Parts: sequence; C-alpha cells; structure tokens
Amino acid sequence: MRLRIATPDDAEAISAIYAPVVTGTAISFELEPPTADEMHRRLIATLRQLPWLVSLDDAGLVNGYAYAGTHRERQAYQWSVDTTVYVRATCRGQGVGRGLYEALLGELTELGYAQAFAGIALPNAASIALHEAVGFKHIGVYEKVGFKLGAWRDVGWWQKTLRSCASE
Repeated sequence: MRLRIATPDDAEAISAIYAPVVTGTAISFELEPPTADEMHRRLIATLRQLPWLVSLDDAGLVNGYAYAGTHRERQAYQWSVDTTVYVRATCRGQGVGRGLYEALLGELTELGYAQAFAGIALPNAASIALHEAVGFKHIGVYEKVGFKLGAWRDVGWWQKTLRSCASE
C-alpha cells in the first residue's frame, strides 16, 4: 500500500468511493453525493490547514482516503480535530483503512493536535472495530440525531488522545 497527500486532482476518485456510501447507506448523513467539483473544493479547503491522505492500490488508483477537519469553531477547540476514513468497497478488510488512519494520526500528532474524534453512524461494527484497533475509545452516543433512509439514526462518538494534555 502506498500513501500520499491528496491533491485536488484526486477529487473524482474520492467522489467515486464516497458516492455509494451516501446513496446506499446511513453511514454518511449527506443525502446527495458531492460532485467531483464539490469534492475538489473540499480538498482545497481542508489541505490549507489539515492533512488529507489517499491510499493507492497496486495499479496506482485511489482505493481509500482519510482526512481531518475542524472539531468545532470556537478557538479553544483548536487542538482537537474530527477524523474520517473511507475505503473503496472492493478493498475493505485489507488493512487500507488502518494504514490510512495510522498515517493520519501520526501526521496530526506531528502537527501538535491533542485530541481526535470520530462520529460513527450506528450500527457499524466494521467502523467501530477499525477505530478501536487504532486506539479510539468510545465516549458516548447522540441518540436519534439524524434521519436517513426512513429511520432515525444514532451516532456514537470515539476519542483518541494524540499527546499529553497536562496543564502547565
């Protein structure tokens, strides 16, 4: 598996991975898949301040991605991030997500972030297993917070400490 920093040129491949998640599952709370142009915009905006990584398969095609986003807008949250990972359906269960997550968490630690958070639409045993395998701990559930595919959905929250938060 090869990893690299994403570029705006990856927008189409990233959109292709994400679109079936949006349209066919309750994993993402988006209702319409973003176009390649919208994903291009998101990539540019994210890469200005936070990492976005892609994984490449043996043919050099993007088969997964992971990125970090701002946790909250208030300035005191500046040392915390939300994280996301998605893997092409045909490549799941092959270590792609774990490799992406380990690299992303390493980058975030190097950048000085203290806490990483992940929201997981429930149920999603595979995502829970991945997050816990890379050190996230379950911290709570927002109950019936989103309505998708005809049902109210819960979102579980996981947290990983990236560095010591001792006060000076």
